Amino acid sequence: AGARPGPFRAGELALAEVRRKHNTTLKLLCRLAAGSVLAGPGGLLPHRDIIGQLPGQVLRTSAGARLLVRRPSLEEYVLLMPRGPTIAYPKDISAMLMMTDIHPGDTVLETGSGSGAMSLFLSRAVGPKGRVISYEIRDDHHNLAKKNYRHWRAAWEIGHMEEWPDNVDFILRDISTAAADMKSITLDAIVLDMLNPQSALPVVHPSLKQGGVCAVYLANITQVIDLLDRIRTCKLPFLCERIIEVTHRNWLVLPA
Repeated sequence: AGARPGPFRAGELALAEVRRKHNTTLKLLCRLAAGSVLAGPGGLLPHRDIIGQLPGQVLRTSAGARLLVRRPSLEEYVLLMPRGPTIAYPKDISAMLMMTDIHPGDTVLETGSGSGAMSLFLSRAVGPKGRVISYEIRDDHHNLAKKNYRHWRAAWEIGHMEEWPDNVDFILRDISTAAADMKSITLDAIVLDMLNPQSALPVVHPSLKQGGVCAVYLANITQVIDLLDRIRTCKLPFLCERIIEVTHRNWLVLPA
């Protein structure tokens, strides 16, 4: 889907960038509404001054500050949307998508909906003919993930030529108790983002197709060791292919 060539419309998301000291940038995300105002360190900018403008223009606030206003990318939305738990960061999500080799039309299981970051990227990866099944044990995380997903879809449909696929099933349940659910599902890939992924593996592995990939997102090496020990002691049919840490370095290039 490509962005509409036309101007901003009420109801879609807008991203305003403010240049700060030391060549840093502050990004402000808002949903456009005619009676609302974008407030930032550089002053106020009524939404009505954004609606009707083409993305990529520089607008001035009430205090004269310059704001570059454009449509946000999915990465930017995920980093700026409301959060409950810490999100899986886009740099890590990108690596996991490559590791699982997810294709349009695939059925993917996610455990740990969190704030919905991984769910959104998986939704885009599997496309309108695919399916994402996202389990979450906590009610507040479950509701927040659904809300962030709905907000992105609604804004996307206003600002783009095609609808964002409605292909994520958010399920409020402990995955370790969902063995009955798994019996009728064939999974192309599994993505685990939870404190104890070893509790999910015995439940989900029978549904993973032969040769399918399970990617696990963990915060530290101690958790990795515990997971590998559980796979070995329980004789689960998984082979650990690789363990990686994804680093991301920003560069600032200035004239001499």
